[in-house]
Amino acid sequence: MANTKKELAVAALENGTVIDHIPTQSLFKVVNLLGIKNLTGSVTIGFNLDSKKCGKKGIIKVADVFFPEKTLNRIALIAPNAKINVIRGYEVVDKYTVTLPDEIVGIVKCGNPKCITNNEPVETHFHVVDRDNVVLKCHYCERSFKDDEIEII
Repeated sequence: MANTKKELAVAALENGTVIDHIPTQSLFKVVNLLGIKNLTGSVTIGFNLDSKKCGKKGIIKVADVFFPEKTLNRIALIAPNAKINVIRGYEVVDKYTVTLPDEIVGIVKCGNPKCITNNEPVETHFHVVDRDNVVLKCHYCERSFKDDEIEII
């Protein structure tokens, strides 16, 4: 009789954050946004893992780090359906899907070279006009940007 038991390839987290259901093509963008290379704790990155919901996915496990909301807003820009699991004492104490706020302030660069935000010391400000397709509209020049045009500061 063949052994059908599946085992986890990665140890469970005692405390930290798990970011799951990241589209494979966005995984390393999320890694950069999180500043993983500057962390001193344990980090596990899973790439091209099988997923029933999206075919293939990425996952990031970060030990002993709990990310601020502003950072999670950045993740929502490139992985709008990512799931966040907050782990304490080996238990999931909070679980939610990242969601784009109505407004994005100070984390996206306007792609319009004539926009005031690219010529004066003004913080960028975007309105989310389409959550599903991630479309942002600049508050100042009113130009819209699709997800593949968005440049995160």
